[in-house]
Amino acid sequence: MSRRPRRNHSPAFKAKVAIAAIKGERTIAQIAEQFDVHPNQVTTWKAQLEGGAPDVFDNGTGSAREPRVDVKARHAKIGELTLENDFLEGALSKAGLLNAKR
Repeated sequence: MSRRPRRNHSPAFKAKVAIAAIKGERTIAQIAEQFDVHPNQVTTWKAQLEGGAPDVFDNGTGSAREPRVDVKARHAKIGELTLENDFLEGALSKAGLLNAKR
């Protein structure tokens, strides 16, 4: 039995299958047979559509925006890394493993 080559489905096709599954007029197995996909794939696309549905009505003010950056935390991390670099540079210089300064 030979395997079928991997198929890439368009987002429109996935939405069409997921909407058919959400409607509930037919079973998942019937929908999978109609669209020639595996029933697990139909269930996955249905869950993805249900999970992403709130973003459709978001008007661009919700999670589609980039998250706010915590500047204080970033500056603290930069300071910590700078201290580590300076310490390691001094230790390597004393051990004779660092020949030239930056």
